[in-house]
Amino acid sequence: MSVALPLLQVERASVRYTLRGAGLLAPARSLDALSDVSIAIREGGRLGVVGESGSGKSTLARVVLGLVRMQSGRVAWEGRTVDYDDAPAMRSLRREMQVVFQDPFGSLDPRMTAGQAVGEALQALAGPVASVAAQDRIRAALSDVGLASAFANRYPHEMSGGQCQRVAIARAIVARPRLLVCDEAVSALDVSVQAQIVNLLHELSERYQMSLLFISHNLAVVRHLCDDVAVLCRGRLVEQGSRDAIFGDPQAQYTRDLLAAVPRLPGAPVRNY
Repeated sequence: MSVALPLLQVERASVRYTLRGAGLLAPARSLDALSDVSIAIREGGRLGVVGESGSGKSTLARVVLGLVRMQSGRVAWEGRTVDYDDAPAMRSLRREMQVVFQDPFGSLDPRMTAGQAVGEALQALAGPVASVAAQDRIRAALSDVGLASAFANRYPHEMSGGQCQRVAIARAIVARPRLLVCDEAVSALDVSVQAQIVNLLHELSERYQMSLLFISHNLAVVRHLCDDVAVLCRGRLVEQGSRDAIFGDPQAQYTRDLLAAVPRLPGAPVRNY
């Protein structure tokens, strides 16, 4: 019996940044942002990557997207190594893999309406689409993220942060990607809005069997949304496993420290790790 390959694999990824010295004549220094990190996401799966600021979470997301080059390692899509220098192959992969960034305002062009932003992504990812069909797909994408069709005519400054992030999600899913990379996609939002966006992502993942790579420092959000969890510390993978295993019986001391630092509601039981 054959075993299905993961949709996405990152194998032994290492990334080193060169930093300027502190003074004018100070020598440059290096920073190991990732060291020998491996993860895998199955079709329809939701993997949360957690850790403190500077742990390498966003670097890992950028490796997957081809925005950062590795010193060593491999990224595979359905078992095939991704060649980020192969322009035709990357155009095809961009339709399968999309991203939602942290800043809901900064990720949208202030000169474009919501409908134009979603339509631009549709034409770029799905190829030329007839005007009437394109408008139908734009409205459907906005509806998918809980926005009425009237929002198609609004500019970013006419919307709240949560509404802008919904537009960013609509833009990302309009061509039906198989993987959505969310890089701190809710951390800039109010807590009540965070919950709405997290529930939306869960619903979209279930509805379209869309895999998620969810980068976050918020363990409560990851526990609610994700099936599997990977824990990074200073660029190294210290632990990974199912949500129940990581939150119920963490093996690494760093993971236990992260969980112990999560604020709890008054009256909630205390768990000693």
